[in-house]
Amino acid sequence: MVVAIGFEGSANKLGVGIVKNGEVLSNPRDTYITPPGQGFLPRDTAKHHQAVVLDVLQKALKQANLSPEDIDVICYTKGPGMGAPLVSTALVARTVAQLWNKPIVAVNHCIGHIEMGRLVTGATNPTVLYVSGGNTQVIAYLQRRYRIFGETIDIAVGNCLDRFARVLKLSNDPSPGYNIEQMAKRGSKFLELPYAVKGMDVSFSGLLSFIEEKAPGLIESGEYTGEDLCFSLQETVFAMLIEITERAMAHCGSQEVLIVGGVGCNKRLQEMMGIMAEERGAKLYATDESFCIDNGAMIAQAGALMYQSGQTTPLKETSCTQRFRTDEVEVTWRD
Repeated sequence: MVVAIGFEGSANKLGVGIVKNGEVLSNPRDTYITPPGQGFLPRDTAKHHQAVVLDVLQKALKQANLSPEDIDVICYTKGPGMGAPLVSTALVARTVAQLWNKPIVAVNHCIGHIEMGRLVTGATNPTVLYVSGGNTQVIAYLQRRYRIFGETIDIAVGNCLDRFARVLKLSNDPSPGYNIEQMAKRGSKFLELPYAVKGMDVSFSGLLSFIEEKAPGLIESGEYTGEDLCFSLQETVFAMLIEITERAMAHCGSQEVLIVGGVGCNKRLQEMMGIMAEERGAKLYATDESFCIDNGAMIAQAGALMYQSGQTTPLKETSCTQRFRTDEVEVTWRD
């Protein structure tokens, strides 16, 4: 029986979660929110994490009704992510591991999302679409690796949505992507946008440049509303993602598809993926915002699996890296 605590701070969410044998005991988080039209800078995000991390840690222990003595292993996000926030969170995890005299495990952020998705949904061996502000990948498991079948060749889908939200000056509370989703529900007039699928990979930067340039004039002329443009953007980028996911499923002979990552909360993406899965006689697995969005419990869950399979990270190797491929990690906890 392993009780793991996970520290996640790779972007603008600071989360601390506690997991006991696959049961989430607590999972509080705090989000750094910037004014409309602005993104979040690494330095300011790190300062936010430093300011709130001890409160979030205390809240996690209190909600789980546990003390430091009850924790078996400390887990933290090694990468990928933004440098300064990663370092500030890892520093706390290292300090706690030494104060409490516990082993520490460095976790790949992407694998945290996958393992949390598998735990919560019960999916056994799904093709995974991982979509967030920093990552866009289609993944399947084979021979102790999570293999990347396709990915973005420039910016992530979440970054594309967030940057268009800035053009429209949408609020960052609770997130720009959520506010685009709500506006898209009220849109009806479709604007044809560049559709860039290149084999198993996708490209969003050209599409974003196109709509960023056209949007002010289209809205000002009354030809399209902001809602119409959000609708058009969502439909186009999600269709691209469904296409490469379906191709990966066909290649793998997979009958399960799992959506993880912050953009995975989007109900329209889930609906479109569900239609594709139903046509293939496959099953869609998805989670809500409590587990799709970056959180500490996903790091605790992945770290616990690593720890149970015999993995720990020596203190001198508990570094961070902004670039950490999903397929770099040997998956010792699966057959």
